[in-house]
Amino acid sequence: MTTEHDHAHDRITTPVTADLLRGAVELERTAHGVLPHRLPSWARAQCADGQLAMAESQPSGVRLAFRTRATAVELDTLPTKRVYVGAPPRPDGVYDLLVDGRLTARGSVTGGRTVTVDLATGSTGHHTGPAGTLRFGGLPEGVKDVEIWLPHNETTELVALRTDAPVEPAPDRGRRVWLHHGSSISHGSDAASPSTTWPALAASLGGVELVNLGFGGSALLDPFTARTLRDLPADLISVKIGINLVNSDLMRLRAFGPAVHGFLDTVREGHPETPLLVVSPILCPMQEDTPGPVAFDLDALGEGKLRFRATGDPAERAAGKLTLNVVRDELARIVAQRSAGDPHLHHLDGRELYGEADHAELPLPDGLHPDAAAHRRIGERFARHAFSGPFATRTA
Repeated sequence: MTTEHDHAHDRITTPVTADLLRGAVELERTAHGVLPHRLPSWARAQCADGQLAMAESQPSGVRLAFRTRATAVELDTLPTKRVYVGAPPRPDGVYDLLVDGRLTARGSVTGGRTVTVDLATGSTGHHTGPAGTLRFGGLPEGVKDVEIWLPHNETTELVALRTDAPVEPAPDRGRRVWLHHGSSISHGSDAASPSTTWPALAASLGGVELVNLGFGGSALLDPFTARTLRDLPADLISVKIGINLVNSDLMRLRAFGPAVHGFLDTVREGHPETPLLVVSPILCPMQEDTPGPVAFDLDALGEGKLRFRATGDPAERAAGKLTLNVVRDELARIVAQRSAGDPHLHHLDGRELYGEADHAELPLPDGLHPDAAAHRRIGERFARHAFSGPFATRTA
């Protein structure tokens, strides 16, 4: 790996390359640096949806991972921030610094690009700003493993990495790779930081390497997502299916069952015997028995609050519209049917992760997404269920 010594700041500049990153599926070279993606370019080319494009380019679970003696680290990035007209300002994306596996510091980067979204009209505006610099100093002396987890909810181009000692890619610790797919809850919506989304917490507790394909608003049984899961290396796989299909009102029950079968068939083409856990939705009261689509609550927005509401009619279930209870029943049925011939396929009711009692204690602030405390609870419960059950280490 080539490096360049920056005499003006007594720093070594190291190019950001794939061997310094974990959790990214592909790197796109840009005019400024590199942009981590969580879907490959061929998959992105098969869908023109702006929501998916935004979600997959937000680097949830993506982290720089290197070994170094450096005590000071600087990272230049070009973030893309979102502003919702009428809603409270969104905080800057958070970067987590882990040293030898322990959360040591947090930081943010100002500036960058801004996308302004008018929720009432659907219109967007774009503003281009400069890159910013993240600085971490006072790291412990000696050789150590450093991870910088990128903001889970902020598209982030990586421009330059500077340190006061050379870096090399973090060594392979022989950990199993856990490949997870889900919705905005898996993506990390309303988590406190990128290493404290529920999948990141569960991965830490389970001692595995996370590849997070949680896409806000975009867990829609897309065939290209199934093929991406099929083609990526994985020792453990989980798919959390349902809530986006309900709140987008994308399909009816007749289409849902065969689509789930097809999705699982595709994943199994690449991973025929890998432990595969199908997780149904966590509790979301407004959608338990009311179909979508979900819309922004404009009355709440007028009060400066971001909330969602379900706009469907429960009577429409008779015509095949999906609700969370309909989805859970169908997923349980499908997994039971398939597991008769697939002993490595497992099912988890999402209400085991977050149910009625949890909602009473830790309600969903916007009606849809768990808060930071609920992310921690979900991550701990998933780890307890998965790593002592379907994901348990088995010795021959």
